[in-house]
Parts: sequence; structure tokens; C-alpha cells
Amino acid sequence: MLRRVAFSAASLIALAAAVSAHAADAPATPPETDNAVDKVVITAAPYAVSLDTVTSSVNVITRDKLDVLPPAGLGDMLNGQPGLRSTFYGPGASRPVIRGLSGPRVMVLQNGVGQVDASSLSPDHAVASDPGEASRIEVLRGPSTLAYGGSGIGGVVNVIDDRVPSSAPAKGFEGRLAGSVSSVDDGRSINGSAKFGKGPLVFAVDIDHRRSGDYDVPTAPVSSRLARANGLTVDPDKTVKNADVEVDAYGAGVSYVHDSGFLGVAIKKIDTTYGVPYRQVLAPIDPNAEGPVAIHLQQTRYDLRGEQDIDLGPFEKVRLSVGHAKYGHAEIGVDSGEVGTRFLSNGTEGRLELVQKERNGWQGAFGFQALDRHFQAIGDEAFVPSTNITEYGVFTLQRLDKGDWGVDAGLRFDNRELKTAFANRTFSNVSGSLGVFYKPAERQFLALTVSRNGRAPTEAELFADGPHPGTGGYEVGDADLRSEKVVSVEATYRYTGDRLRAEAHLWGARYNGFIEEFRTGAIEGDLPVLQYVQSDARFHGAEAEVSYVAWRSGDRSLKLESTYDWVRGSTDLGVPPRVPPWALTGRAIWSSDRLEAQGEVRRVASQNRVSTYELPTDGYTQVNAMITYKPIADSGLRLFVDGRNLTNETIREHVSFLKDFAPSPGRSVRAGFAWRF
Repeated sequence: MLRRVAFSAASLIALAAAVSAHAADAPATPPETDNAVDKVVITAAPYAVSLDTVTSSVNVITRDKLDVLPPAGLGDMLNGQPGLRSTFYGPGASRPVIRGLSGPRVMVLQNGVGQVDASSLSPDHAVASDPGEASRIEVLRGPSTLAYGGSGIGGVVNVIDDRVPSSAPAKGFEGRLAGSVSSVDDGRSINGSAKFGKGPLVFAVDIDHRRSGDYDVPTAPVSSRLARANGLTVDPDKTVKNADVEVDAYGAGVSYVHDSGFLGVAIKKIDTTYGVPYRQVLAPIDPNAEGPVAIHLQQTRYDLRGEQDIDLGPFEKVRLSVGHAKYGHAEIGVDSGEVGTRFLSNGTEGRLELVQKERNGWQGAFGFQALDRHFQAIGDEAFVPSTNITEYGVFTLQRLDKGDWGVDAGLRFDNRELKTAFANRTFSNVSGSLGVFYKPAERQFLALTVSRNGRAPTEAELFADGPHPGTGGYEVGDADLRSEKVVSVEATYRYTGDRLRAEAHLWGARYNGFIEEFRTGAIEGDLPVLQYVQSDARFHGAEAEVSYVAWRSGDRSLKLESTYDWVRGSTDLGVPPRVPPWALTGRAIWSSDRLEAQGEVRRVASQNRVSTYELPTDGYTQVNAMITYKPIADSGLRLFVDGRNLTNETIREHVSFLKDFAPSPGRSVRAGFAWRF
């Protein structure tokens, strides 16, 4: 398997190099090329860095793309991007898995500061931000996460919105509206936003609503592997039950916008109710089972954001982002209506950045970040005690770009304190990265980056002591855990031509004090005891993306795209659980001024390299297609029809805790519109 995967990666990279040689000799295309790289990555650094010169792996999902993607939670929305999968705890709760890592090692941000929710605590907890709110989403992997601290040791996902307007609309008013309906789950969604005002006061409003019911699957939800292993008689109904979702989010903001900056405030409310899928079996029936559970999540969030040009010594700009949130969710018995456990998280996180003046290719910034958060769990399954968490970090990022070569460097210090009624732990970590890049030719980019990061343990890893049905175990923390340390190396190759864009990453990471759960063999109640322990771990992998304009005539073109990712992990305790198998995606996109049609085939391999208490997962091939049409030329209105999983394949995501009794949806057709005005 390893040879086959390595060969696949090498073949894809070789194909990119071969096509790049052909493209170098191809006739020049008009300026409006399909592979434009003028996008500026906001998350990677406080100063402008374009996508073609980033020294590690970054993906940007714009609002134009979000408008036509299927409405879903954050993890499901990003699933399929190179190196990304979804925890998929049913349609209601999903978080990104980045390079085989999830939970507290993947930081989910809103405009550069934390969500202040409980989503990293358990896979059945939804993120308190819906992609329908976003103006763009940026995903960072590898050393570029240093600016956000140790909790981003695996990756960073930044949900960026324009609720606090940073600029005035060109004509005094602009907006968008998108909606769709889907067949597989009787889904309905609509979201939109508007910005108005010529200045200095600019106002913004946004809404986001989606709902769906139980969804159809090609086979009985409970897998034959799980049935055989546990002696189950499965329910043959080809519907995943208790999977309904309803999301309502709305917000408003106002900014004072002027020639040299802006300062504004915003408020957002989100109210979500979703069911948690369960094992649908006819026998044996557990008379003590609690029955289906739904989760009701609410959060009110206040944001203060601003940016101001200054002339203060070496600095030219100051940027501020502060978020304060009150979060709570209740786990409710669907049949009884009784509230079981409640999770509360209230806190404030802020970030201040001073951006240096550019001097002969030298850019840089200094920053300060602080967090004050109170977490509380109440009820029978409150497996983590009430905890006060305070954290601060100081950092600097520096970049020297001399045209043909350059250096990227970063340094950060973090201090994190966790207090409970019976314990107090403080952790200090120093993280650093150093990267060099070289441009051997006008359109080629090579980079090598080495970094060392530290992550303080979470409240669950330190203090857990109780049943946690979300992970299927009785979790026990260790108050003596030390910080997790990782040294990582990443090599990047990028080619950016008129017709071709190719990018490849090879990476490896070695962990000292990797924190993981270990099954002790003991049973508490009906649940196996899971003890948090530390060991050494090694992860490595590869990612590649290729996009090639195979044909163009006037406003018509045919573009071919392909992505590939692979990751392998091991610890001193053996194979870590839920490491994703390799995936290869191919896509063809035909487009003209008013019509775009695309077909996609995605192959995800089986995963037989599993941990001791984990079942293997079969591979699958998913076929998708979409047609988008502009009924009025030069208008902002698009109509689309989207077919997902057209061959009705059984899809079980290996990284999901529910993979053996809640597969992904079967064949679905979705129709909708997206309107910019």
C-alpha cells in the first residue's frame, strides 16, 4: 500500500512537471487567466502575502464558491480540500480534520480570534459559526499557523466575515442572496448579506437559515463489520434517523470608515438544533438506553474590529480584533424532552497587530493576543470540571523577499493557565519557524520550512473524569501532563503559468509528548475507560494540486483539475485512531460567459491500517456534477443544479466516530440560485 501511495504521489507531481514544461512553450494567454494569483492571504500574516509566494500550504474558499456549495457545517464544507476531512458527527456537527489531526490541535477562528465555543471538546459539538455567514474561509497548514499559538499545531481555519465593514460599497449599496433545496434530506437553505452607506458610516446586515431532515443512504446505516463484531441485528431501513438540523444565524454591524482605516462593532446570534444519529438496531435492545438525543446550541457574539494607518517609527499600520461571546448548549432527550448535560463557555479573546513599513523587500509585524474564558459543564455527563482559562501570547513574523529568493521567520511566546476548584496548571511555550524560498525561474517557487511548536494541554486532557458518550468512553485526564512539542519540516513546490497552476507539499512532523487516549481495559458503567497519556509520535504526508486550461476559444474554456493527499501516523502506542486514507480527485470544468458545467470523480482509499479498537473502512468512489447558468448576461444572478454521489455509493468517512452507523448521504439532487446585487 505504501509503495502504491508513494507512486501515486510521485506520478501526480511528475505529471505537473511534465505539463509545466509543455505550458512553458504554449502561447501566452490573455491577462484574464484562469489561474490568477492576485488573491491576498489574510490569515497567513498581518501583511499582504499572495497565494503564489506563501511558503506553506494555504487554501482560500471565496464567497462566490461558498454560494453554490451544498449548505453544511464547517468540517463538511471543507471536506475534500487537499489534506482536509470532516469529523462528520451527523449533518449537525462537523469540524475540520487537517493532516490527520483534529479537536484541540485544529484552531477554528472568526476574523482571527477564537470561537469561544465548546466544539473542540467533543466531536458531537458543533462549531458556533456557519459557512453561510462567511465572506471567505482560509485554511492554513504547517508552519504558517505559528501566529495563532499552540492550539493551531495541526492547522488553522479562519472564517472571515464582513459584518464589521472595512470599506464602503462602491455605489452606496451592495449585497448577495443565495438559496437552495435538496432531495436526499428535504433540505432548505437561504443566506444573504447587505452593506450600505457611502461613509463615513457604513452598515452591514446578514442572515443565514438552513434546515434538513433525516437523510437517505444506499444501505442499512449500521455497517456489516460493526454488526458482526457486536452480534447486532440491524434495522434495514435505509434512512439515518435523528439527523435533522435547523440553523438560524443573523447579525448586524456598523463601521466608521475613512481614507486611512476603519473602526466598527457588530453583534451576531446563532441558534442551532440538531439530532445526534444513533445505532439503528433491532436487537439487542438496551433497556437502560437514554434514547435519541438532540443538541440545542445558542451563542451571542460581539465583535470590535479596526485598522488604522499610522506613522510610528518602523510601523505603518495597527490592526485590532476582539470577540466576546456567551455560548451554551443543552443535550436534550428527544422522547422525554428532558435536559441532560449543559455546556457553557463565556469569554473574550483579542488580537492586536502592528505592521511594519516595507523596506527593500522586508516586511514584518509584531502582535499580542489574549484570552479570558470560563468553561462550565452541568449534568450527569459533565466529564470536565468548571475551568477558568487565561492565555496570552506575543509574536513576531518577518519576511525578506529579494525577488529570486527570500526568508520567512516567526517567533512566539505563549502562557496558558487553567484553574479549577482543585487544581491549577500553568504552561509556557516558545514556538519558532524559519523558511527559505527560491524562484529558479519566473513562474516557479520552491520553499523549505522548519518549525518547532508547543501546545498546552486542554481542560479535558488534564481534568476529565466522567462518561463521554460522544467518544464512547469514560474519560480520565492526567493533571500532570506536560506541553506537547512538535518539530515539523515542509517542502513546497509551486508553478504558476498562464494555463497551468501546480502545487505540491511534502511534510513530516515529530511529536514529543503527543497526548492521546489509551484504553486501560477497565470498564466504568458500560463504557471503556479512556486515559489521557503521552508518548512520542510521527506523522508525515503529501499533498498536490494541479489545474490546467486544456482549451480556450473566446469566452469558452475547458479546465482540468486534480488534487491528491495522503497522511500516515504512528505513536509509541501503535497506530493512532481515525487517520484518513489517501484520496485522489479529478475534475473537468467547461465554462463560457453564461454557462459552466463540471464533473468530478473522487476516489478515497480503504483504510486497513487501524488502531487496536478501531474497525477498518472500505474505500469509495464518489461522482458529482454541477451546472451553473446565468439567465441574464452580465448580471449577478446564477442558477444551478448540483448532483452529489450520483452513483449512490456507500460512503463512510474513516475519521468519523459515527462511520459504522451513520454513513454520508446517498444520491442527492440540489437546485438553487446565487444573486449578487
